Amino acid sequence: MKIAVAGASGLIGSALLPALRADGHEVVQLVRRTPRTAAEHRWDPQHRRIDPALLRDVDAVVNLAGVGVGDRRWNERHKQAVLTSRVDSTATLSQALADAVGAAPDRPRVLLNASGVGWYGDTGDRIVDEAAPAGDDFLARVCVAWEDATRPAADAGVRVVRLRTGLVLARGGLLGRMLPIFRAGLGGRLGSGRQYMPWISLYDEVAAIRFLLTRPVSGPVNLCGPEPVTNAEFTAALGRVLHRPTALPVPGPALWVVLGEFAQVGALAGQRAVPAELTGAGFRFRHADVDAALRAAVARE
Repeated sequence: MKIAVAGASGLIGSALLPALRADGHEVVQLVRRTPRTAAEHRWDPQHRRIDPALLRDVDAVVNLAGVGVGDRRWNERHKQAVLTSRVDSTATLSQALADAVGAAPDRPRVLLNASGVGWYGDTGDRIVDEAAPAGDDFLARVCVAWEDATRPAADAGVRVVRLRTGLVLARGGLLGRMLPIFRAGLGGRLGSGRQYMPWISLYDEVAAIRFLLTRPVSGPVNLCGPEPVTNAEFTAALGRVLHRPTALPVPGPALWVVLGEFAQVGALAGQRAVPAELTGAGFRFRHADVDAALRAAVARE
């Protein structure tokens, strides 16, 4: 397949690109900077500009682009960047794919577009699969707008998969920022610890994307492990893997000071999400429990 990837420099994309090439695919990397290799091509999602020829002969597009949600303390400017970076990139690629269908209607195409389990809002201890409704907090509204931006491609007949990803366990990302704290014996649950943390190993995240490239699946797909755990359970598991105590809880008000509004919707809220569509399509997890996923993440450092 010829596959275009946007957002390839991030945690997931940097692992996905070599995996796709190892599978024998031709990979086109969309970048906002000056291209450095023949495989890189410039686009301008902020202004919704892309060379129409770039996607004319691709079989698939994987869109992982977007400003990091928890990279800094939330303010209105950062929240706007979180929203617009996702909607603009998705709308640009979706419309370009729709235009490509118009030029070559007989070529099957697929768009695998990132989204998040934040779609569901805070679900407490209620189990949610892909049929559950959207929540109403800021992250949920971002995910709704993000997924809605794929509509031009879907309306044109492109198979669209919306990747509602949980916490990806790898040496980077949130876990990467947590590891030094936990290794120092200063880790602990966040707030009450009762909020659920839908997780997935980086290996399974990449494997699921590769799997969905060719399976007849469309619509939302939860990319998270089959056994969601609470924050308290996750904390205990990380302590076991690192052989460190986890007795120092972080109170909710302290999280607000550091993270702003993200503390409530991203750290103290959670989703007990399960990967019903993914397992129903026949996907098998390499890391089916959080201890195995954490051991794999720590071993890859």
